[in-house]
Amino acid sequence: MGRAIGGRAALSFAGALAGVALALTLGVSIAGAQQGQEPSSSVRPPPGASTPGGPNVVQPERPGNYDNELWRRVREGLQGQVSIPDKKAGQLVQSDGEAWRNFRNGPLPKYGLWSLGGIAVLLAAFFVLRGRISIEHGWAGRTITRFSDLERFGHWLLAASFIILALTGLNVLYGRYFLLPLLGPALFSEISVGAKWLHNYVAFAFMVGLALTFVVWLRYNFPSWRDVVWLAKGGGMFVRGSHPPAWKFNAGQKILFWLVMLGGLSLSLSGMALLFPFETALFAKTFAALNWLGSLVGLAPNLPTNLTPLQEMQHATTWHGIVALGLVVVIIAHIYIGTLGMQGAFSAMGSGQVDVNWAKEHHSLWAEREIEKMEEVAAAETAAARMAPAE
Repeated sequence: MGRAIGGRAALSFAGALAGVALALTLGVSIAGAQQGQEPSSSVRPPPGASTPGGPNVVQPERPGNYDNELWRRVREGLQGQVSIPDKKAGQLVQSDGEAWRNFRNGPLPKYGLWSLGGIAVLLAAFFVLRGRISIEHGWAGRTITRFSDLERFGHWLLAASFIILALTGLNVLYGRYFLLPLLGPALFSEISVGAKWLHNYVAFAFMVGLALTFVVWLRYNFPSWRDVVWLAKGGGMFVRGSHPPAWKFNAGQKILFWLVMLGGLSLSLSGMALLFPFETALFAKTFAALNWLGSLVGLAPNLPTNLTPLQEMQHATTWHGIVALGLVVVIIAHIYIGTLGMQGAFSAMGSGQVDVNWAKEHHSLWAEREIEKMEEVAAAETAAARMAPAE
């Protein structure tokens, strides 16, 4: 019996060895077969392959440029479906963003800086060559009212808010180039956060000042044929003794008025689009209107009107920066003429009074009418005093 048990144990041991040998043989064969195959360059199964756990499925043939076409559409802004509320997340790639970034960090600050430097050089050259425009007949010692309290309030509200907006806006565009190296990241960050807050809220004061000055001064700023004469003579600023006639506002001031009104309106609209992002279709509607106007005169601008919310924001920031820089250049010239460039001009907005001789030289038609009114009032007061009974 012991021999039988020992024989069976020997047979079991031999069977186990045979099983191990067979497993090793199969493993080596499979490994060799895999090494002999070329690695696949695609994650897709080959045509006719069977899907594990299911019947054979024949994969559809795809054109050779399938991936190129797919990514081309993605780069063009293909809008996909998302389950989250923010549908803008369905756009995987927004190539316009790179073009916007390049313009925002390249041509816009570059040409803006050239414009700011250019106007400074021009005004300095004008001052050297022409000098300060003085009152040729000297101070008369008599003044007339140039602007009322309401007019001056509207002007200073508009001017003060614009200066604050200009400084805080220039910080957004140029601060990291000039202030950041001087102040350091921590202080510059605090200043920029405060400047952004100030910019957002002072903008409403600017809009109020813009509306007030528009209502008060609109009637004085319609063009007339005298403006052509004034412009032809350069407003008398380049030749001494040449003072073309003008009413309360000359042609130069009328041009400034409309630049400020239209530019300020454009800044206000684009600024509101930035304050309340993704809420308006300002540029899509503007481009549609421009396309329509162009068709009336035989032009075809073909401006895009199917803009995404992100494209609207990019157009708003770009346009806001361009118009703001243009207005800053214009206002720098205006400040120069109203202060250093012309004698007696600042008092018009300072006290509201101007010297009679200054008024006669720069706004002769308006001055004659105002002087006549003053003389009529003085004559009426004198007559009333004479008729009054003596006490």
